[in-house]
Amino acid sequence: MNFRKATTEDLPAIVRLLADDELGSKRERYEESLPTDYYRAFAAIEAQVGNQIMVAVEDEKVIGCLQLTIIPGLARLGMKRAQIEGVRVDQRYRGKGVGEVLFKEAIKFAEKEKCGLVQLTTDKQREDAHRFYERLGFSATHEGMKLIL
Repeated sequence: MNFRKATTEDLPAIVRLLADDELGSKRERYEESLPTDYYRAFAAIEAQVGNQIMVAVEDEKVIGCLQLTIIPGLARLGMKRAQIEGVRVDQRYRGKGVGEVLFKEAIKFAEKEKCGLVQLTTDKQREDAHRFYERLGFSATHEGMKLIL
C-alpha cells in the first residue's frame, strides 16, 4: 500500500468511496460517467495552494481517501491548521489499518507544513468514525455548526 496526492484519473474511484455508505449514498452521484461538477471541484482543489486529496493505493487501486487542507490563520499567533474532510476507506479494507496509516501520512504532511493542529468534522451519526478518531488522539473539544445554503 502506498499514499500519494490524487490525480484526475483517481476521481471515479474517490467518488465511488464517497458514495459507498448510508450518508454518502444520499449526498453523492457515483455514475459511470461522473457529473462534471466533480471534475470542476477537483480542478478547484488542485488550483488552491495547500489543498489536496490524498489516496491510499494498493495494487494500483484506490482503497482510501481524504481531503487535506492547510489553512493559514491569524489566531494563535498566526498558527496554520490542517483540516481533514471526506475520509473514506473501501469497505473491503476497513479494519485493516488503512485509515490509520492514511491519517498518519496526512498528519506527517501537516507537521511538515508547520501546522499547529489538525482538525476535522464528523457527522454525529458516524459513531464508529468517532471512536476511530479518538483512538488516533483526536478529542471533541469544540461543537461544530453548519449552515446549509
